[in-house]
Amino acid sequence: MPQLLRAGLCLAAITNLGLAPAYAQQLEDVVISASRAEMRSFDAPAAVQRIDRQTIEGAGPQINLSESLVRAPGLTILERQNYAQDLQISIRGFGARSAFGVRGIRLLIDGIPATTPDGQGQSSSVSLTSTDRIEVLRGPLAQLYGNSSGGVIQAFTKDASKEPTVGYQYYLGSYGMHRADYQFSDTIDGYGLVADYGTFSTSGYRANSAAERNQFNGKLSFEPNEQTKVNVVFNRFDMPLAQDPLGLSSDDSSKNPTKAGTDAAKYYVRKIVLQNQLGSSLKYDVGNDQSLSARAYYGTRDNTQFQTASSGSWVGLNRTYYGTGLQYNGRGQWQGTPLEWAAGYEFDKSSERRKGGGSSSGEKKAEPPTRDEDNEAQNSDFFIQATAHVSDQISLVGGLRQSNVTFNSKDYIPATNTDKDGSGTANFIATSPVLGVTWHANDTLNIYANYGQGFESPTLAEMAYSVKNGAFANTFNTDVKAANSKHYEIGAKWVPARNSRVDLALYQIDTNDEIVVLSNDKGRNSFQNAPSTSRTGWEIAASTQFSEHISASISTSAIDAKFSQKFDTSGALGKPLTVSSGNKIPGIPDSSTFAEISWSSEALAPKNKPPLGTRVALEWRQAGKIFYDDANTSPPVEGYNVFNLALSQRWAWDQGLVTLYGRVNNISDVRYVGSVIVNQRDSQFFEPAMPQNWVVGLSLSMPLR
Repeated sequence: MPQLLRAGLCLAAITNLGLAPAYAQQLEDVVISASRAEMRSFDAPAAVQRIDRQTIEGAGPQINLSESLVRAPGLTILERQNYAQDLQISIRGFGARSAFGVRGIRLLIDGIPATTPDGQGQSSSVSLTSTDRIEVLRGPLAQLYGNSSGGVIQAFTKDASKEPTVGYQYYLGSYGMHRADYQFSDTIDGYGLVADYGTFSTSGYRANSAAERNQFNGKLSFEPNEQTKVNVVFNRFDMPLAQDPLGLSSDDSSKNPTKAGTDAAKYYVRKIVLQNQLGSSLKYDVGNDQSLSARAYYGTRDNTQFQTASSGSWVGLNRTYYGTGLQYNGRGQWQGTPLEWAAGYEFDKSSERRKGGGSSSGEKKAEPPTRDEDNEAQNSDFFIQATAHVSDQISLVGGLRQSNVTFNSKDYIPATNTDKDGSGTANFIATSPVLGVTWHANDTLNIYANYGQGFESPTLAEMAYSVKNGAFANTFNTDVKAANSKHYEIGAKWVPARNSRVDLALYQIDTNDEIVVLSNDKGRNSFQNAPSTSRTGWEIAASTQFSEHISASISTSAIDAKFSQKFDTSGALGKPLTVSSGNKIPGIPDSSTFAEISWSSEALAPKNKPPLGTRVALEWRQAGKIFYDDANTSPPVEGYNVFNLALSQRWAWDQGLVTLYGRVNNISDVRYVGSVIVNQRDSQFFEPAMPQNWVVGLSLSMPLR
């Protein structure tokens, strides 16, 4: 209730400004995630937020998605302070089980999947310094993106400038943080180029948490003729070092949060990643409001991780992945009813060689591997989506996706018993329908209701281990089934006053065979299915401009995520127990809020036009309590409230721009748990967040003509 009260006070402040014609920028934001075609976000019949370039730049040093995406309600990003395991991202509770990387959410960059066919993704694939905007889609319409679409995060690289332009950024921060970025952009004879190279390093807040990253993102755009547009994108992500501090016990987390978990330093626990990807997309205007889009991509990813398991071990994944897709968009009439539609086919495949063995002091032992497999995952999907404008005030949306996801594993090490056979196959077929209606009440109010069905398969990593007789085994775990979910949503979008907007969504999600963590131990994870779960929640995003100099926004949400049927674990901890109906699903904060109020010395400029002068912003971040094991055996981690202060000064320099940034996060120096490791076997559940910390930065953008 306190969360709802805060949101209500914000709405009251907005509506008390007085009704007036809505300003264009509250209506004009264009998104494509909801309908697979450009449309105003205000008209999109779904919960979708757009994070623009100006917001991304002002949110921090552009290292992590967590800096800017906290502005999307219903999306939770827990701060691990652990670059070896990536951010823990969940949308409406989907993805919360992830011990590393992203699960249950589809990631796309320039229309090309950053999520493999089995549902694994890496948020670090997004180059924020060259990103123009990010869209976050939640709810039933996200199910039309296929397997593991509890939500969709889609990033778009900025377009090339019309003249040669160079950019430079440098940030310096607490705990040895250094961030540099170099960018060039130009259009020559119709060929547009954006080239961006960035570096990042940190000593880390905790012991054994240092990290280094180098990232390149390039985009080439051209139009061979008036009907055709082509984008070619290449990106390279090189992370030669990402130490893993592991989790801490409750006692260590409160008394000595900077320490590393048990044996993290002894075995030099860390991850090394090198990824290269080349992709291209094409859009051809057929004419008569018809268009054809195509995409193709190819990439490689080498991942080596050193763990504490078995008194020191390593796992290596050498992955090749590729895919293609076709989409046909049309607009016309059917029996006098205006109709917009999209239909297409997508094929994606990932093949990886998984090896593992013993290590000593963080180096591979000179001995034969204890694991050697070929793992494959692929999907072959058809989809169709249509919107019918049955009257001036009523529109209907419907869609269907047919998904076929296949897994194969071939083990090259002879099994000594069936428990250690790493070979196997699995196949998941699902049909995901979506249906919705929107009432366009007037020019400033839309109300919508949607229903959809989705599914989520286990990932290859989640099938990599079984637990037999209380011990981990290298068995391809085909016992884990795909989860199936039903999504119900109602929402409204309202522009109540000048320069103000409110988005509201209420939802209910019922899932059968929810995939949950059975055990997490020293870098290894095993999974099982819970019979059924339910998620009920609400989300509000509101923004307003009080004057030419003062603006405010809030994104707030609450969720009740629980197991709706009891189930027994298989005794992974050697202590069989029953998870009761009504227990909370771990890893999901029951509420979250981001709010900001800002003052600018110059009159606020239209969106996508960086304002000159001084800007000062006060941010508030809140998260509710969070459980960390299925049995809810101990009280949950208490929530937190932290405040951040951001300052920037921007000058015009000749034809360019110079900006100074300063930021103090957690200004009251609150000590709290930023993230939890679900069902951690040694009760090292907790990953402490950073105390008070600071960042300063410089940004330069200069045309060369």
